[in-house]
Amino acid sequence: MPELPEVETVRSGLAPRLEGRALARVDILDPRLTRPHDLFEVAEKLEGDRVLAVERRGKYLLLRLESGLALVVHLRMTGGFHWNPVTHERAVLELDDGSRLAFRDVRRFGTWLVLEDADLDSYLARKNGPEPLGRRFTARWLGAQLARRRAPVKAVLLDQHVVAGLGNIYADEALWRARVNPLRPAISLDAEEVSRVTRAIRAALRMGIARQGSTLRDYATPDGASGSMQEEFRVYGRDGLPCPRCRTTITKTRVGGRGTWYCPRCQPLERL
Repeated sequence: MPELPEVETVRSGLAPRLEGRALARVDILDPRLTRPHDLFEVAEKLEGDRVLAVERRGKYLLLRLESGLALVVHLRMTGGFHWNPVTHERAVLELDDGSRLAFRDVRRFGTWLVLEDADLDSYLARKNGPEPLGRRFTARWLGAQLARRRAPVKAVLLDQHVVAGLGNIYADEALWRARVNPLRPAISLDAEEVSRVTRAIRAALRMGIARQGSTLRDYATPDGASGSMQEEFRVYGRDGLPCPRCRTTITKTRVGGRGTWYCPRCQPLERL
């Protein structure tokens, strides 16, 4: 599933060409995209409106419209926008400058929701905690969340109410950077470890954005380019390979049903 860096990369690829443009025609081709709302009603609300801003909140893309409406897009596992025609198109936006923007979703899990702008912030607040690259995400905030939970620290970090936009890849990479074992009970981390994890989350996400995300399976930027973050992975997907820091063999386990990679030497179960 695209995580914060991938969604931010999509946002930055859409904004220059989409902001200020009117949606001359909206064709929604898959009823699953808007359910339980009727696809024709959603298309009618969008058609003719003008995009004022393309924003991101956690893993959500937001198109703020001149009418006071907002289109909230969740890419889920395989959703993405493309300026060029592609297979598995679920919706198509034709802009007033003649451009064509398709929403592709192979697995059909992505969602589109139209909200009044006045309802948008409360909707997103129910879904997300603070942005990890924003001012509200601090070691104090994260420590307070971890101190209430006995679940593995990685499982808590994947809770979108704790860290908006963080997913499986960047949680593993951040915990490796912080030298914290993903299986450690969240409540067991001390203040210094929480500070390391806070800094490591930001560093991992910033690198992901700089590399335009990680290209795994179906992800691509709106222009069809591939991200290169997968070339920077330190632990994710590298079981059996040497840790780039200590050369110990990287181990794979599962946390909350998710594949999880870590270095048993750099990230021991006991505190360093």
